[in-house]
Amino acid sequence: MLGNRRNFIFRVSIVINIAVLLYAAMHLSGNNAPGVEWVPITVDGSERTGEFRYIQDLRNETDMRTIESSVRNFEESTSQKTTSTMPTTNKTTSSTASNIELERKVSSVPSESDLTNETLDIVDENALSESTLTRLRSLLACTEKDFLPQTMQRGEFWILKNYVRADHGTVSCHETVTYTTHAGFEFLDNVLPLVERWMAPVSLAIHAPGADMTPTVNSIRYLRDCLGNGLVRQYVTFHVFFMNKHIPSKIPDPASFLGTPYNCTGTPPYIVNSSTTYMKQKKLLYPVNVARNVARDAALTHFILPSDIELYPSPNLIPRFLNMIARNAKPLNTSTKPRVFPISIFEVDAKVNVPSTKIELQHMLLNKTAIPFHKFVCPNCHNIPQGIQWMTAKETTQMDVFHVGKRQGKFVHWEPIFIGTHQDPYYDERLSWEGKKDKMTQGYVLCVKDYDFMILNNAFLIHKPGIKHYKKDPKRESIAGKQSSFVKNVIMPELKKLYGNRSGCAL
Repeated sequence: MLGNRRNFIFRVSIVINIAVLLYAAMHLSGNNAPGVEWVPITVDGSERTGEFRYIQDLRNETDMRTIESSVRNFEESTSQKTTSTMPTTNKTTSSTASNIELERKVSSVPSESDLTNETLDIVDENALSESTLTRLRSLLACTEKDFLPQTMQRGEFWILKNYVRADHGTVSCHETVTYTTHAGFEFLDNVLPLVERWMAPVSLAIHAPGADMTPTVNSIRYLRDCLGNGLVRQYVTFHVFFMNKHIPSKIPDPASFLGTPYNCTGTPPYIVNSSTTYMKQKKLLYPVNVARNVARDAALTHFILPSDIELYPSPNLIPRFLNMIARNAKPLNTSTKPRVFPISIFEVDAKVNVPSTKIELQHMLLNKTAIPFHKFVCPNCHNIPQGIQWMTAKETTQMDVFHVGKRQGKFVHWEPIFIGTHQDPYYDERLSWEGKKDKMTQGYVLCVKDYDFMILNNAFLIHKPGIKHYKKDPKRESIAGKQSSFVKNVIMPELKKLYGNRSGCAL
């Protein structure tokens, strides 16, 4: 009788213990560990959510294994009418240990508050604070690049990368934006006005075939030594390239000529009649897309602005843009598509000064001393989505995304100039400037890949003063006709095989 009573009391105590275990497990599965909500692998919200669910599922599965093991042990104890204490199985011990280790690993991961920018305090939109730079470093997670001279081949071209380097030295990939551009030496009068407004790294590729190498080198020396303010020396890195059939007879060593100050008393070497250049005399086509890609590849920063040397940017564009990126507000933090940041472009009369603010630009648009870019040459090429609304919208104290457009519909032939990254499609190097529409193939790829075109509200580019009008050029029209046929019959079939099709996308 006494034995039966002891067995009964033991069984009741086991039932009570199981009930306590069940309650504790349910409570544990319904509450996260203190300070642990998710593993923020990236800044993308969907990945964080997925990781949070994984941890919860793992924790719940571990808890259920513990419960099931306890129940089985209770049943075995009951069936055997044992008076010994319920054993802890190896399986239960292992599961509990792994769960504790997981908790430790999770708690060591930075919390969400460490990676968000909700508390980012930007006092001056025209400067980059340490908190902004720290946020950019975390957000972009970009890779640093070297800044060394290199002689290399690119198809049928020889490239002298970093031929003359800017004095800024190495640059962290997150801390600024590089203006990447190109020219023949006869266009280098644009370098100073560009740099004065950009005030940051410029990667400039110069086409210097044959005898054009000498005036190219002299122009670089003049720009670095004779302008009196040191901005070109500080910010501009020069790359030189030429076709293998037109290698210069002599290629000066920068280590030698940079040590000797240039004689600044004469006319700048880049002030010449373009018809006298080696390129014109040999009737060479300008390899514009080779130049664009060379300058882009050499840029040290994550963000780049591939543009033309005659387009001058609005001042303070870089800090305002990077502060916007660091804030990471809508639509930046909600869009899941690839993106670029187009900049509105304008022309101004030859007799006026280039505007520095959007307010100045708006006054000039009203009195018609400024017009949208290529209005009288190719208006559809630069007809920007919400363009009228952009021109009438007030200038704001900070930079934001004004409108998210697409290269479709009435904008299907749009050739935007934009801030992008090294991940964007390259320009097709088989196309020349003389053949026209040299950026259209890249625009088509951006469309097929469903890029968002996040148009910036206060940023703009102004072409070198002087409004252009269409002039018929039979020779160029002939070249353009051949290039158009090549794009249609050769390049387009290639692009469709590589990238597929998307409704609404066209050249």
